[in-house]
Amino acid sequence: MGKNEFLTPKAIANRIKAKGLQKLRWYCQMCQKQCRDENGFKCHCMSESHQRQMLIFGENSDRIVDGFSEEFESTFLEHMKRSHRFSRIAATVVYNEYIADRHHVHMNSTKWVTLTEFVKHLGRTGKCKVEETPKGWFITYIDRDSETLFKDRMKNKRIRAEMAEDEKKEREIMKQIERAEQLMPVVEKENGRASEERAEDKEMVAGKVTFALGGGLSKAGGLGNGKEKEGSRVIFEDAVESQKEKKRAKYGDGNGGSIGKSNLEELMEEDEKVKERRNRKDYWLCEGIVVKVMSKKLADKGYYKKKGVVKKVIDKYVGEIEMLDTKHMLRVDQAELETVIPQIGGLVRIVNGAYRGSKAKLLSIDTDKFCAKVQIEKGAYDGRVLQAVEYEDLCKLA
Repeated sequence: MGKNEFLTPKAIANRIKAKGLQKLRWYCQMCQKQCRDENGFKCHCMSESHQRQMLIFGENSDRIVDGFSEEFESTFLEHMKRSHRFSRIAATVVYNEYIADRHHVHMNSTKWVTLTEFVKHLGRTGKCKVEETPKGWFITYIDRDSETLFKDRMKNKRIRAEMAEDEKKEREIMKQIERAEQLMPVVEKENGRASEERAEDKEMVAGKVTFALGGGLSKAGGLGNGKEKEGSRVIFEDAVESQKEKKRAKYGDGNGGSIGKSNLEELMEEDEKVKERRNRKDYWLCEGIVVKVMSKKLADKGYYKKKGVVKKVIDKYVGEIEMLDTKHMLRVDQAELETVIPQIGGLVRIVNGAYRGSKAKLLSIDTDKFCAKVQIEKGAYDGRVLQAVEYEDLCKLA
């Protein structure tokens, strides 16, 4: 048996040593060869096969580095999708799990020098949600596969169908209100006539029946003097007036006054509450609005309290902002942004609440109550005036 054959002790020892993960600085990515020590790596670099690979690398180095970078990124994201698809985890933990495979693409052969630069690249391209904390960088995988996109499309389609159904119900309610307003004068006239008839009947009864303080019940023109009749009539008329006041409070004054809150008005109020609950979300960013950057971390770079236009919304809470003065692009969370209110007469978008997404015109501002009066311009609610909309629910259109 030869000295270095398969079952010799030295061959077995060499396989045991090569089985585990070796030091990364002694790995040649071009040759895909792992060396156990510095001397072995030096000998490999002087070998003829390595020199041929380096000649190939020198002819088109940028293309080869880009290829290694794409392979490293794809395998890293595949590991994230398989092992940490729905969790927020430290980037170092994922990287250590990834390099456990001895045949992985090494980072020193890519265009990223450090793990931090690679994590920032994932955040800029929108492939992962990146957060910097005192404990290091944390990443969350953003699932964009076909199944998830299909589910999102079906969900959005269902939401649009529900909104269309709500608008249809709203139009039906408005038609009922218009019909009720047309019938209202006839109903008020009949109520007024009925209340007058009841008042006349009670006056006739009051004229016939009196109460005598000393002599008991008597009829008009009968026993008892005039003073007793006058006092008893005043008492009875007070009782009739109190009954009339109760009727007015319940049915109106009989002369075209209001009849109180009708069932249609109550139905409209309930519908407004339902729309408010359905459309009130914890996110409000949308494309095409002007916002103000309130992040003090960006004060050193001159972006604090500066305005910009939202060009793109990522994961509902993060916006890509194009600054108005410098035209720089920033990616800022909505917690560090603030809505902008234009001058009176300007156009705004309702970004939250019952009429979320509607385009409106600013009519007036109440600075004491931090709210504004707007008129919707387009859509199913065209022409509707909203009296008190909070500043946070309005934002200037670009």
